[in-house]
Amino acid sequence: MTATPNPNAEDDRIIRESGIDARIAMIVEPVMRAMGFRLVRVRLLGQNGLTLQIMAEREDGTMDVEGCEEVSRAVSPALDVDDPIEKAYHLEVSSPGIDRPLVRKSDFAAWTGHLVKMETATLVADRKRFRGLIEASGEDGVTIRRDQAAYGEAPTLLVPWDAIAEARLILTDDLIRDALSKDNRARKEARKHHDDEEDTGVEEAPAQN
Repeated sequence: MTATPNPNAEDDRIIRESGIDARIAMIVEPVMRAMGFRLVRVRLLGQNGLTLQIMAEREDGTMDVEGCEEVSRAVSPALDVDDPIEKAYHLEVSSPGIDRPLVRKSDFAAWTGHLVKMETATLVADRKRFRGLIEASGEDGVTIRRDQAAYGEAPTLLVPWDAIAEARLILTDDLIRDALSKDNRARKEARKHHDDEEDTGVEEAPAQN
């Protein structure tokens, strides 16, 4: 995956696909967005024949089996119509997982303080691979604090947004704890919102004489 200009203004990912993966993403992303889901990543893999992996999440960052099935049912007809894959393939829709890819600026902001593994498309401070804590994210890029800085290297580094080719959280106990906490809060908010909608939608029956 490479950081490329975004042909779809509604897709705010800064890390996007190329080649056939990009064509597939352009087909499925509008369908998912209309349903209230965000596209995280598309990958067509040559394992067990061909496997099309679509990683997705709801707008609040949650994802469950029912959501994966819903996305799968919706994007399958769209893929059948455009038919971007010439051979038979298996469709696999999944959540990003705890050690998730970071593909939006908001992803980096949401996971500030956690370890990330990152690759860049161009040299940044004479390197293309980085590992460290996300310290801050701003207009120009993301600042990471290296956990294994070599002698003479600055402990912190600003990586420009347009240089990032791939980024993924590193699984730690703190990340697991924080991810579960965020998921629980999001699910409670979703339930509260649903209950509030049901309450406002209830109409009293007219009195019977």
